[in-house]
Amino acid sequence: MRPAQHSLPGVPAPSSRPVLAVDQGTSSTKALVICPERGVIGTGSAPAAPRYGPGGTVEVDPALLLSSVVEAGRRALADAGEPVAAVGLANQGETVLAWDPGTGAPLTDAIVWQDRRADPLCHELAPHAARLRELTGLPVDPYFAAPKMAWIRRRLTREGVVTTSDSWLVHRLTGAFVTDAATAGRTQLLDLDRVEWSPEARALYGLADEAMPGIVDAAGPVGTTTAFGPEIPLTGLLVDQQAALLAQDVTEPGTAKCTYGTGAFLLAQTGHRPRRGASGLVSCVAWRLGGRTSYCLDGQVYTAASAVRWLTDLGVISGAGDLDPVGLSVPDSGGVTFVPALAGLAAPWWRGDLRGSVTGLGLDTGAGHLVRALCEGIAAQVVELADAVAADVGVPLTVLRVDGGLTRSALLMQTQADLLQRPVEVSALPDATALGVGALARLGLDPGLSLPDVVPPWKPSAVYEPRIGPAEAAGRLGVFRAAVAALVDRTPPPVAAP
Repeated sequence: MRPAQHSLPGVPAPSSRPVLAVDQGTSSTKALVICPERGVIGTGSAPAAPRYGPGGTVEVDPALLLSSVVEAGRRALADAGEPVAAVGLANQGETVLAWDPGTGAPLTDAIVWQDRRADPLCHELAPHAARLRELTGLPVDPYFAAPKMAWIRRRLTREGVVTTSDSWLVHRLTGAFVTDAATAGRTQLLDLDRVEWSPEARALYGLADEAMPGIVDAAGPVGTTTAFGPEIPLTGLLVDQQAALLAQDVTEPGTAKCTYGTGAFLLAQTGHRPRRGASGLVSCVAWRLGGRTSYCLDGQVYTAASAVRWLTDLGVISGAGDLDPVGLSVPDSGGVTFVPALAGLAAPWWRGDLRGSVTGLGLDTGAGHLVRALCEGIAAQVVELADAVAADVGVPLTVLRVDGGLTRSALLMQTQADLLQRPVEVSALPDATALGVGALARLGLDPGLSLPDVVPPWKPSAVYEPRIGPAEAAGRLGVFRAAVAALVDRTPPPVAAP
């Protein structure tokens, strides 16, 4: 039994009071007020959409990130109508900026994880790619933070510090200069085995002399903030996808979660030792609690909801809500194959230079065929990631747990189950990332609690079973893989400048 929590008569113990959980995401910030007994009692959100420009540019005004965090948090608190004991903050992971540590003023825009401008720098580092992967668990790719940090130092400014966006947000909220171990693991500057900054990796990126934030556990007191009203402690920090992994209680081999947001991100827990496979997946920190590190395998699809937005901008559909009515208006994709590599292909190919393709178009092609083809393209990439997890772990997936905005599409989820040939369980709890960091905020308030005490039991709202047989699934996947192979064959990798 845990020691009893002591509190004044009539005053609940801090860990039994609600907490504020803030998820600062790519396109918006969402906030929840979560009560251990009553569940979600308040919600709030605020936009924080990035700007997309030529040459792979994806940026956002840091002031917008901070104001969205404060606005979403205050809206959730107003909706709940009662105080909270602590706050937890989830972050985008690989988004970076330079800023003045004395004043907190940003010195650059925030360069978003999707930005590709550091690609030439990555090609310069190709001779060191194997060593960097061994050290950090990550391939050399502009998706991760270190290439973008080095690009800022080369092209924009040598002033201040350059960090992931969470360190800046935490500094503005509390004055602390920290990052959690999982977010540090998204930089390619963290020694994966030692869970500390790697002097060798920093030197290879030209960042040896940079001031780096302290690395802290995902749960524990970081500082206090008055940004949301009365002073409250910040006690939970975690990168977004790992927070969703925690919320979905993915802890055993054979299970994985996939979050369908701006991109799609599949993670599988691997225990207390990093697992470096040969499939192309990323080995990274899941979280560190009480000084003990858990690890996971991670695979990415760069464009999911952002590909839906692309179709929307073209006028094919009016938004994600059209996926089902438009897609289900036709029985199949009509021979159309869509490789939605609109920001390149991530794991297991790691070809960020590739562009997307749509093939098999005809005069009879309609909006429904394009929607169907897009859903198949997203789902097929997730199957590639699931197969890679099975290869690296040595155990095939038995089920896939899913969350994120696109899980509202029955067409996409059924397509996913069909191509995966496994059940797909949709989270009954929206905003899994916020729920995960909210659980950590509670854990950080009371070290006597354990993960089972703060993570709600998994209860799917819907389960999609495969409706087609293995042969048909293999055939449809074969068509998609052939389209990817054609892209790869006609687009040789860029060569680094001498």
